[in-house]
Amino acid sequence: MFAIIGIVVVFGAVVGGYLMEKGNILVLLQPAELVIIAGAAAGTVLIANPLHILRQIFKGMLAAFGSSPFTQARYLDSLKMLYELFDQARRGGLASLEAEVDNPENGKLFTAHPAVLNDHHVCAFICDTFRTMMVGGMEPFDLDQMLEGDLDVHHHDATEPVTALTTMADSLPGLGIVAAVLGVVITMGALGGPPEEIGHKVAAALVGTFLGILLCYGLIGPLAASMGKEAEAERAYLQVLRTAMAAFNKGIPPILAVEVGRRAIPGHLRPSFQIVESTCRNRAPQASPAPAAAA
Repeated sequence: MFAIIGIVVVFGAVVGGYLMEKGNILVLLQPAELVIIAGAAAGTVLIANPLHILRQIFKGMLAAFGSSPFTQARYLDSLKMLYELFDQARRGGLASLEAEVDNPENGKLFTAHPAVLNDHHVCAFICDTFRTMMVGGMEPFDLDQMLEGDLDVHHHDATEPVTALTTMADSLPGLGIVAAVLGVVITMGALGGPPEEIGHKVAAALVGTFLGILLCYGLIGPLAASMGKEAEAERAYLQVLRTAMAAFNKGIPPILAVEVGRRAIPGHLRPSFQIVESTCRNRAPQASPAPAAAA
């Protein structure tokens, strides 16, 4: 939603200021310049990136117009699910989770938390970690290092479309100059014509430079930055899961392992200890006792 509002503000301010200076809006409508710039930019992306990154770019740009799924409610739900897994493992041993992690779609714990179940990477990250714990023979430090490596690989994959889109944004001013040069070439061929025709062609050439810079700094660049922040938000979320599971694997009790994970939640989304504890244990949070009245 904020991305849409931002785009409207950017283009509204540019066009509004132009109209305030008595500019003719029709002069800015140069389809040929837009075809040159947008087509060349799309071509550079196709040249530089394989198909799976192109798909990620498309999905990431669409996601930038929505809200982030990594809200405080998502963190609370995930911590509650981890607590349930930890508690069952503590009571019945890790082997009691075998049916859950081998077939999460039919498991009681995962189906109760659809946000985790429907996120393929997150679900696999949790299930594979518990499978590794069940196999045994790995020191807690080594398991934690394995999880860190998993996060690094996933984060690298998530930032590849961001890098590709940023490169495209950086190329737009140059492509705008290409469109402007082509407009100047056309203008030079019309020097013997009427002044109005020459003026129109010069204006079209300058609009090419204008469009390249505007699309770079007013649209594609900010979209790439938004995708980058979403990738960082996903990494922070997975880091919370990693921290909690690594803590439980070290022998820390379930509720304290969840607390270790809570401390890794970004500050603007972090719930209080009381809220997490009451959520995990399915009870209403305790209200703070009222101060005693003065005698």
